[in-house]
Amino acid sequence: MEYQTLLEAIRNCKECRERFDHEPRPVVLGSLNAKIMHISQAPSRHVHETGYPFNDQSGETLRHEWYHIDDEDFYDADNFYITSIGKCFPGKQKSGGDKKPPKICSQLWLNKELDHVGNSLYLIVGRDASDYFFKNEPFIDIVMNDQTIRGKPAFVLPHPSPLNIKWFKDHPEFFNDRLPKIRAYIHALLY
Repeated sequence: MEYQTLLEAIRNCKECRERFDHEPRPVVLGSLNAKIMHISQAPSRHVHETGYPFNDQSGETLRHEWYHIDDEDFYDADNFYITSIGKCFPGKQKSGGDKKPPKICSQLWLNKELDHVGNSLYLIVGRDASDYFFKNEPFIDIVMNDQTIRGKPAFVLPHPSPLNIKWFKDHPEFFNDRLPKIRAYIHALLY
């Protein structure tokens, strides 16, 4: 499948129309030549409404506080290919937080994206996204240690959601030791 055809197919996908209480709106941004493939769980409600990835509170935290990059660099299609395990907002759980994305989405699209993007680094954001690649591995271990995906370096990050405050408090080594290394690697690729 040609790359532009793939992007068009993803953006027009309605596979989960019957699973959601809203119209599917797949969100993906980037180019075949992106340096970094950024993979998260699924778009938030705000991202669903705007159609623009990570333009919510979590995205602000990632871009500015964690990565120390500006919006222009993050949304530059040659820098980041921004995608997710589930391309559409999956809806809210009654207990708070978003539902898990349907598995059919990653089965349909993610490997095709991995085949097409010529990135040098993977950034995997959140436990659900990391489970796709590192199933049954202790989350703290995959966050604190370098990983590889398809022979390329990969870093796993916790989701920057305010719902993860306890995890951040329990693991200060993420901010003190791990995040500076990840940030330095990102900057070396971009600048």
